[in-house]
Amino acid sequence: MDSIDAWVWWLVVAVGLGIPLVLTAMPEFGMLAVGAGAGALAAGLGAGIVLQVVVFAAVSVAGIAVVRPIVARQRAERPELTSGVDALKGKHAVVLERVDGSGGRIKLAGEVWSARALDAGQTYEVGQEVDVVDIEGATAIVM
Repeated sequence: MDSIDAWVWWLVVAVGLGIPLVLTAMPEFGMLAVGAGAGALAAGLGAGIVLQVVVFAAVSVAGIAVVRPIVARQRAERPELTSGVDALKGKHAVVLERVDGSGGRIKLAGEVWSARALDAGQTYEVGQEVDVVDIEGATAIVM
C-alpha cells in the first residue's frame, strides 16, 4: 500500500468510527475517529504502517484518557431536573379554604389543589402560607 492509499484508508476508518459516534453519542468513538485522522496525517507525511498504527493508538488512548473524565464530571455535575408532581414538592402554596387532616384547598403554582395537612391535628387558615411536602394523587400534603 503506498502512502496515498494509506491516508485514504485512514480517513475511511475515521468516517466509519464517526457513524457510531453520531448514533450512540459515545465520545470514545469520536476519540478513535480523531486517532484515525492522526493516522491519516502520519500516512500523508510518509510514515510507515507501524508508525501510523502507533500514532492512531497513542492519539486514541490519550483522547479517551482526557475526554472520559471530563464527560463523567459533566454528567455528575448536571442538576437533576424534576418535572410533574415531583417539581411541586417543596413549593409554597396559599390556603384558599381551611386545610386540616381531612381536607381543604390551596393555590399551588397558579392552580387550585385539594390539600390536607401532614399532621392530622394541624389546621391552616385562609391566607396562610404552607409548604407542599408530598403529592398523593390530586391532593397536596402540606405543612
